Amino acid sequence: MGSQVATETLKTPMAEARPEVTLQNILYEKKGAIAYVTVNRPKVLNALNSQTWMDLYAAFTNARDDDTVRGVILTGAGDKAFIAGADISELAHDGAYQAAESSRYGQSVLTLVENLGKTVIAAVNGFALGGGCETAMACTIRIASESARFGQPEVKLGLLPGGGGTQRLPRLVGKGRALQLILSGEMISAQEAYRIGLINEIVPAANLIKRAEEILAQIAANAPVAVRYSIDAVNKGLDTSLSKGLALEAAYFGICASTEDKKEGTSAFLEKRAPIFVGH
Repeated sequence: MGSQVATETLKTPMAEARPEVTLQNILYEKKGAIAYVTVNRPKVLNALNSQTWMDLYAAFTNARDDDTVRGVILTGAGDKAFIAGADISELAHDGAYQAAESSRYGQSVLTLVENLGKTVIAAVNGFALGGGCETAMACTIRIASESARFGQPEVKLGLLPGGGGTQRLPRLVGKGRALQLILSGEMISAQEAYRIGLINEIVPAANLIKRAEEILAQIAANAPVAVRYSIDAVNKGLDTSLSKGLALEAAYFGICASTEDKKEGTSAFLEKRAPIFVGH
Protein backbone atom coordinates (compact mmCIF):
# COMPACT_ATOMS: atom_id res chain seq x y z
CA MET A 1 0.00 0.00 0.00
CA GLY A 2 1.09 3.54 -0.58
CA SER A 3 2.17 5.81 2.20
CA GLN A 4 -0.57 7.65 4.09
CA VAL A 5 -0.74 10.40 6.67
CA ALA A 6 -2.23 9.74 10.09
CA THR A 7 -5.13 12.10 9.52
CA GLU A 8 -6.77 11.80 6.14
CA THR A 9 -9.98 12.71 4.39
CA LEU A 10 -12.26 9.92 3.29
CA LYS A 11 -14.11 10.80 0.12
CA THR A 12 -17.54 9.27 0.03
CA PRO A 13 -18.89 7.73 -3.20
CA MET A 14 -21.63 10.37 -3.28
CA ALA A 15 -19.69 13.49 -2.35
CA GLU A 16 -22.52 15.81 -3.33
CA ALA A 17 -24.93 14.15 -0.92
CA ARG A 18 -22.67 13.28 2.01
CA PRO A 19 -19.84 15.27 3.59
CA GLU A 20 -16.25 14.08 3.52
CA VAL A 21 -15.12 12.33 6.69
CA THR A 22 -11.79 12.99 8.39
CA LEU A 23 -10.18 9.84 9.80
CA GLN A 24 -7.75 10.28 12.67
CA ASN A 25 -6.76 6.73 13.61
CA ILE A 26 -7.55 4.77 10.46
CA LEU A 27 -5.85 4.68 7.07
CA TYR A 28 -8.24 4.08 4.17
CA GLU A 29 -6.99 3.31 0.70
CA LYS A 30 -8.55 1.88 -2.45
CA LYS A 31 -6.66 -0.08 -5.08
CA GLY A 32 -8.87 -1.42 -7.82
CA ALA A 33 -11.81 -3.25 -6.27
CA ILE A 34 -10.19 -3.60 -2.82
CA ALA A 35 -10.48 -1.20 0.11
CA TYR A 36 -7.63 -1.35 2.64
CA VAL A 37 -8.54 -0.38 6.21
CA THR A 38 -5.55 -0.09 8.57
CA VAL A 39 -5.83 0.71 12.28
CA ASN A 40 -3.05 3.26 12.67
CA ARG A 41 -2.05 3.60 16.34
CA PRO A 42 1.14 1.52 16.40
CA LYS A 43 2.58 3.29 19.47
CA VAL A 44 -0.27 1.82 21.56
CA LEU A 45 -0.41 -1.45 19.58
CA ASN A 46 -3.44 -0.16 17.65
CA ALA A 47 -5.63 -0.11 20.75
CA LEU A 48 -9.28 0.76 20.22
CA ASN A 49 -10.48 4.04 21.70
CA SER A 50 -13.72 5.91 20.94
CA GLN A 51 -12.25 7.80 18.00
CA THR A 52 -10.93 4.61 16.43
CA TRP A 53 -14.33 2.94 16.68
CA MET A 54 -15.91 5.97 14.98
CA ASP A 55 -13.26 5.90 12.26
CA LEU A 56 -13.88 2.20 11.66
CA TYR A 57 -17.59 2.87 11.31
CA ALA A 58 -16.96 5.65 8.79
CA ALA A 59 -14.48 3.58 6.77
CA PHE A 60 -16.69 0.50 6.56
CA THR A 61 -19.78 2.55 5.77
CA ASN A 62 -17.88 4.04 2.87
CA ALA A 63 -16.74 0.61 1.66
CA ARG A 64 -20.31 -0.72 1.91
CA ASP A 65 -21.77 2.15 -0.09
CA ASP A 66 -19.07 2.25 -2.77
CA ASP A 67 -20.17 0.01 -5.62
CA THR A 68 -16.61 -0.17 -6.96
CA VAL A 69 -15.42 -1.91 -3.78
CA ARG A 70 -15.75 -5.70 -3.98
CA GLY A 71 -13.85 -6.59 -0.81
CA VAL A 72 -12.00 -5.16 2.19
CA ILE A 73 -8.70 -6.04 3.88
CA LEU A 74 -8.49 -5.01 7.55
CA THR A 75 -5.10 -4.97 9.28
CA GLY A 76 -3.02 -3.07 11.84
CA ALA A 77 -0.13 -0.66 11.37
CA GLY A 78 3.34 -1.85 12.32
CA ASP A 79 4.56 -5.39 12.81
CA LYS A 80 3.54 -6.06 16.40
CA ALA A 81 -0.23 -5.83 16.56
CA PHE A 82 -3.41 -6.21 14.58
CA ILE A 83 -5.42 -4.68 17.42
CA ALA A 84 -4.17 -5.34 20.95
CA GLY A 85 -7.54 -4.58 22.55
CA ALA A 86 -9.30 -1.65 24.13
CA ASP A 87 -7.47 1.51 25.11
CA ILE A 88 -7.22 0.87 28.85
CA SER A 89 -6.39 4.52 29.63
CA GLU A 90 -9.87 5.41 28.33
CA LEU A 91 -11.66 2.32 29.62
CA ALA A 92 -10.39 2.81 33.18
CA HIS A 93 -12.54 5.94 33.57
CA ASP A 94 -15.82 4.44 32.25
CA GLY A 95 -18.66 3.90 34.68
CA ALA A 96 -21.44 1.36 34.22
CA TYR A 97 -23.60 3.45 31.88
CA GLN A 98 -20.73 4.67 29.73
CA ALA A 99 -19.23 1.19 29.51
CA ALA A 100 -22.54 -0.30 28.37
CA GLU A 101 -22.94 2.44 25.77
CA SER A 102 -19.39 1.85 24.53
CA SER A 103 -20.09 -1.87 24.31
CA ARG A 104 -23.24 -1.30 22.26
CA TYR A 105 -21.45 1.08 19.90
CA GLY A 106 -18.56 -1.32 19.36
CA GLN A 107 -21.04 -4.11 18.73
CA SER A 108 -22.82 -1.97 16.14
CA VAL A 109 -19.55 -1.31 14.31
CA LEU A 110 -18.70 -5.00 14.19
CA THR A 111 -22.22 -5.90 13.09
CA LEU A 112 -21.67 -3.52 10.17
CA VAL A 113 -18.41 -5.31 9.35
CA GLU A 114 -20.00 -8.76 9.62
CA ASN A 115 -22.98 -7.86 7.44
CA LEU A 116 -21.22 -5.61 4.94
CA GLY A 117 -22.45 -7.71 2.02
CA LYS A 118 -18.86 -7.82 0.77
CA THR A 119 -15.99 -10.05 1.84
CA VAL A 120 -13.91 -8.60 4.68
CA ILE A 121 -10.60 -10.33 5.37
CA ALA A 122 -8.83 -9.79 8.67
CA ALA A 123 -5.08 -9.88 7.97
CA VAL A 124 -3.90 -10.45 11.54
CA ASN A 125 -0.28 -9.34 11.74
CA GLY A 126 0.35 -9.57 15.49
CA PHE A 127 -1.62 -9.34 18.73
CA ALA A 128 -5.39 -9.71 18.34
CA LEU A 129 -6.58 -9.46 21.93
CA GLY A 130 -9.88 -8.41 23.46
CA GLY A 131 -11.57 -6.04 21.04
CA GLY A 132 -8.95 -6.99 18.45
CA CYS A 133 -9.94 -10.64 18.55
CA GLU A 134 -13.60 -9.57 18.46
CA THR A 135 -12.93 -7.37 15.43
CA ALA A 136 -11.23 -10.25 13.62
CA MET A 137 -14.15 -12.57 14.43
CA ALA A 138 -16.60 -10.13 12.82
CA CYS A 139 -14.71 -10.38 9.52
CA THR A 140 -15.77 -12.85 6.86
CA ILE A 141 -12.39 -14.61 6.73
CA ARG A 142 -9.39 -14.50 9.08
CA ILE A 143 -5.79 -15.14 8.02
CA ALA A 144 -2.85 -14.62 10.35
CA SER A 145 0.91 -14.37 10.37
CA GLU A 146 2.89 -17.05 12.18
CA SER A 147 3.59 -14.64 15.06
CA ALA A 148 -0.05 -13.62 15.61
CA ARG A 149 -1.57 -14.11 19.05
CA PHE A 150 -5.24 -14.29 20.02
CA GLY A 151 -7.17 -14.01 23.25
CA GLN A 152 -10.04 -12.54 25.26
CA PRO A 153 -8.30 -11.35 28.45
CA GLU A 154 -11.10 -9.11 29.73
CA VAL A 155 -11.62 -11.15 32.92
CA LYS A 156 -8.13 -10.10 33.98
CA LEU A 157 -9.48 -6.52 34.07
CA GLY A 158 -12.65 -7.41 35.95
CA LEU A 159 -14.72 -7.36 32.76
CA LEU A 160 -16.10 -9.71 30.14
CA PRO A 161 -15.82 -9.39 26.35
CA GLY A 162 -18.03 -6.48 25.29
CA GLY A 163 -17.62 -6.40 21.51
CA GLY A 164 -19.38 -9.64 20.69
CA GLY A 165 -16.77 -12.06 22.01
CA THR A 166 -19.18 -14.06 24.17
CA GLN A 167 -21.41 -14.59 21.13
CA ARG A 168 -19.12 -14.96 18.09
CA LEU A 169 -16.37 -17.02 19.73
CA PRO A 170 -18.59 -20.01 20.66
CA ARG A 171 -20.16 -19.88 17.21
CA LEU A 172 -16.70 -20.20 15.67
CA VAL A 173 -14.93 -22.66 17.97
CA GLY A 174 -17.66 -24.26 20.08
CA LYS A 175 -18.95 -23.56 23.57
CA GLY A 176 -16.30 -25.43 25.56
CA ARG A 177 -13.26 -23.95 23.84
CA ALA A 178 -14.81 -20.48 23.88
CA LEU A 179 -15.51 -20.62 27.61
CA GLN A 180 -11.99 -21.83 28.35
CA LEU A 181 -10.50 -18.89 26.44
CA ILE A 182 -12.90 -16.33 27.93
CA LEU A 183 -12.70 -17.56 31.54
CA SER A 184 -8.94 -18.12 31.62
CA GLY A 185 -7.99 -15.00 29.67
CA GLU A 186 -5.36 -17.20 28.01
CA MET A 187 -3.47 -15.98 24.95
CA ILE A 188 -3.05 -18.57 22.20
CA SER A 189 -0.74 -18.87 19.21
CA ALA A 190 -1.72 -18.65 15.57
CA GLN A 191 -1.16 -22.41 15.33
CA GLU A 192 -3.62 -23.09 18.15
CA ALA A 193 -6.11 -20.59 16.70
CA TYR A 194 -5.94 -22.47 13.41
CA ARG A 195 -6.36 -25.84 15.13
CA ILE A 196 -9.57 -24.80 16.88
CA GLY A 197 -11.02 -23.09 13.82
CA LEU A 198 -10.66 -19.48 14.91
CA ILE A 199 -8.65 -18.57 11.81
CA ASN A 200 -8.71 -19.87 8.24
CA GLU A 201 -5.01 -19.84 7.34
CA ILE A 202 -1.53 -19.14 8.70
CA VAL A 203 0.60 -17.15 6.26
CA PRO A 204 4.22 -15.90 6.41
CA ALA A 205 4.14 -12.26 7.55
CA ALA A 206 5.68 -11.00 4.30
CA ASN A 207 2.88 -12.62 2.28
CA LEU A 208 -0.07 -11.71 4.51
CA ILE A 209 -1.58 -8.89 2.45
CA LYS A 210 -0.75 -10.63 -0.84
CA ARG A 211 -2.60 -13.75 0.30
CA ALA A 212 -5.61 -11.66 1.35
CA GLU A 213 -5.59 -10.06 -2.10
CA GLU A 214 -5.48 -13.49 -3.73
CA ILE A 215 -8.51 -14.68 -1.77
CA LEU A 216 -10.45 -11.52 -2.63
CA ALA A 217 -9.55 -11.86 -6.31
CA GLN A 218 -10.90 -15.41 -6.29
CA ILE A 219 -14.15 -14.27 -4.67
CA ALA A 220 -14.45 -11.17 -6.90
CA ALA A 221 -14.49 -13.44 -9.96
CA ASN A 222 -17.92 -14.65 -8.82
CA ALA A 223 -21.32 -12.99 -9.03
CA PRO A 224 -21.57 -10.09 -6.53
CA VAL A 225 -25.26 -10.68 -5.77
CA ALA A 226 -24.64 -14.36 -5.09
CA VAL A 227 -21.71 -13.50 -2.80
CA ARG A 228 -23.80 -10.97 -0.87
CA TYR A 229 -26.73 -13.34 -0.37
CA SER A 230 -24.40 -16.21 0.57
CA ILE A 231 -22.90 -14.12 3.39
CA ASP A 232 -26.37 -13.08 4.53
CA ALA A 233 -27.74 -16.64 4.42
CA VAL A 234 -24.89 -17.97 6.57
CA ASN A 235 -25.04 -15.10 9.09
CA LYS A 236 -28.81 -15.17 9.50
CA GLY A 237 -28.98 -18.95 9.38
CA LEU A 238 -26.69 -19.25 12.40
CA ASP A 239 -29.18 -17.20 14.42
CA THR A 240 -32.25 -19.31 13.67
CA SER A 241 -33.45 -22.91 13.40
CA LEU A 242 -32.36 -25.23 10.59
CA SER A 243 -35.84 -25.22 9.04
CA LYS A 244 -35.99 -21.41 8.99
CA GLY A 245 -32.45 -21.24 7.67
CA LEU A 246 -33.33 -23.62 4.84
CA ALA A 247 -36.39 -21.51 3.99
CA LEU A 248 -34.20 -18.41 3.86
CA GLU A 249 -31.70 -20.22 1.63
CA ALA A 250 -34.47 -21.22 -0.80
CA ALA A 251 -35.76 -17.64 -0.92
CA TYR A 252 -32.30 -16.28 -1.68
CA PHE A 253 -31.76 -19.03 -4.26
CA GLY A 254 -34.89 -17.79 -6.01
CA ILE A 255 -33.76 -14.16 -5.89
CA CYS A 256 -30.38 -15.05 -7.38
CA ALA A 257 -32.09 -17.09 -10.11
CA SER A 258 -33.89 -13.95 -11.28
CA THR A 259 -30.68 -11.94 -11.84
CA GLU A 260 -28.78 -11.13 -14.99
CA ASP A 261 -25.71 -12.65 -13.35
CA LYS A 262 -27.44 -16.04 -13.13
CA LYS A 263 -28.25 -15.89 -16.85
CA GLU A 264 -24.66 -14.92 -17.59
CA GLY A 265 -23.18 -17.55 -15.28
CA THR A 266 -25.17 -20.45 -16.66
CA SER A 267 -24.69 -19.29 -20.27
CA ALA A 268 -20.94 -18.94 -19.78
CA PHE A 269 -20.75 -22.43 -18.29
CA LEU A 270 -22.63 -23.99 -21.21
CA GLU A 271 -20.58 -22.00 -23.72
CA LYS A 272 -17.32 -22.94 -21.96
CA ARG A 273 -16.17 -19.35 -21.44
CA ALA A 274 -15.43 -17.08 -18.46
CA PRO A 275 -18.50 -15.22 -17.19
CA ILE A 276 -18.72 -11.42 -17.13
CA PHE A 277 -20.83 -10.52 -14.12
CA VAL A 278 -22.50 -7.11 -13.81
CA GLY A 279 -23.75 -7.27 -10.23
CA HIS A 280 -27.50 -7.48 -10.80
